[in-house]
Amino acid sequence: MDASMINKIQKAKEYAQQPQRATFNSLTVEFRGDNSTYNVTMSNDGWSCSCSGFQKYAICPHIMSIEKLFKPLLKREPVPYAPGQNIVSDVKKAKRYSDEIDRIRILSFDCSFEGYNRTHQVTYDNGIWTSTASFFQQRGVCSHTMALEKILKGFVQPIRAEPVA
Repeated sequence: MDASMINKIQKAKEYAQQPQRATFNSLTVEFRGDNSTYNVTMSNDGWSCSCSGFQKYAICPHIMSIEKLFKPLLKREPVPYAPGQNIVSDVKKAKRYSDEIDRIRILSFDCSFEGYNRTHQVTYDNGIWTSTASFFQQRGVCSHTMALEKILKGFVQPIRAEPVA
């Protein structure tokens, strides 16, 4: 391991302690609920979930738990409760879901990451990471992707330290 990689690893540790540097622009999650597996997405247009609760109320425990887990990276107001929604039950379920992180797997995201020198775009798509950082272009990994891997540990597939030939 050379000095530049050691420097990037150290910077990644610092960045990981500051998750507010990252902002999800879009997010797609597979969510194993109590009854089925749902797809939850977040984009500029807002949230969506394939569950029946979302179809009826435009909010559900799946979204509520993701809002709680990834709050520093979302930079948006939580979805408001809906008239007729069973708020007590949904909040209780969302709390339980956010404690059971093995239910959630991030499938993809697009993220803006504020580095020390400039903001970079980082994407993740089913285990494939990309970054606009020049170090990533050379090595297939950078301080931004390593920091996000630490922040999102358990929700994403690990980054390979060196690019595959």
